[in-house]
Amino acid sequence: MEVRIDESWKAVLAGEFEKPYFATLTGFVRSEYKTHKIYPPAKLIFNAFDQCPFDQLKVVILGQDPYHGPGQAHGLCFSVNDGIPFPPSLRNIFTELKNDVGKPIPQSGNLTGWAQQGVLLLNATLTVQENLAGSHQKKGWEQFTDAVIKTIDAQKEHVVFILWGNYAISKREFIDKTKHLVLTSVHPSPLSASRGFFGNHHFSLTNDFLIKNGLEPIKW
Repeated sequence: MEVRIDESWKAVLAGEFEKPYFATLTGFVRSEYKTHKIYPPAKLIFNAFDQCPFDQLKVVILGQDPYHGPGQAHGLCFSVNDGIPFPPSLRNIFTELKNDVGKPIPQSGNLTGWAQQGVLLLNATLTVQENLAGSHQKKGWEQFTDAVIKTIDAQKEHVVFILWGNYAISKREFIDKTKHLVLTSVHPSPLSASRGFFGNHHFSLTNDFLIKNGLEPIKW
């Protein structure tokens, strides 16, 4: 099972990959790909890390689970492949983006362009069984992605962490707010977006912080 991950991440996460829980997790994931339809495609499990090298990282957006429908997930949270209809949360993200910074709603829901500018689009769980949301939760992925957040917190400065919804917000305990910016709101899901996601101005606040710290803003 070939997976792609940028060398910079291999270096900073080397210790994590060698821990017993990660070996157990790897065994579980390999078995799942052999016996079920799993998303994203195996080579894209670490696509968020491959598209956004550690040394270029400026922003973290945290999701929970990959999309579990055909053709949607490609290893970046909230993002879908070109030509795939926007899931409701992504549509709401684009609506807020338009209202916040004036960017027209794009034709494609593929957020690779964000990742390549230094936005780590990180799901807490990196794999899922088709049509079975949450099926790979509590198998070890969360321990790994918590370690990723802690590594970024410890080894980087002036990172913006964008946490939408209660699950993502729970991760703020890992983040040193004296050197990073933490932005929180309800989730962009249609169930909650009107209760504080719309109007959160997270995209402009992110760029204001980056500029203030001498970093190139994101072209959302």
